[in-house]
Amino acid sequence: MENGWAKELAWVLISIIIVAGINYGLKIVMDTNSPLVIVISGSMEPVFYRGDVVLLKGVSPDDIKVGDVIVYKAPMYEYPIIHRVREIKTVEVNGHEEKCFVTWGDNNPIPDWGDYRLYPTSSGGLPCVPAYAVDAKAVMVFPKIGLIPLWIREHM
Repeated sequence: MENGWAKELAWVLISIIIVAGINYGLKIVMDTNSPLVIVISGSMEPVFYRGDVVLLKGVSPDDIKVGDVIVYKAPMYEYPIIHRVREIKTVEVNGHEEKCFVTWGDNNPIPDWGDYRLYPTSSGGLPCVPAYAVDAKAVMVFPKIGLIPLWIREHM
């Protein structure tokens, strides 16, 4: 009987090492610190649903085009936002011109940022997402495989 729990423990440890290795490998291959994200809202339906896992690839702001789905950080939100680029602007940030992305979820009626709510920066608010806030671009979706971790995050 003692041998049984040792085998179980070994399998758990091996599984953790494999998952960590896959995650580390994806970080390198996909050139981003967060290669996989779980969709937590319905703002991108019908493209992504709550609980879908999205594979991300790091990308230069110059490689982002209208229609791409990007992930960015906003200072007032705990989790990154994954929305579609609808327009690309050039704005002045801290005395120099920078690309800025007008984004909103496919299931949302208005842009994430605009005259009604500005993206906060050290030099004031912007009506779009500054290039420096963009983490990655969506590459592929794995439907619903994030539902269990999402449930655990919300209920524990």
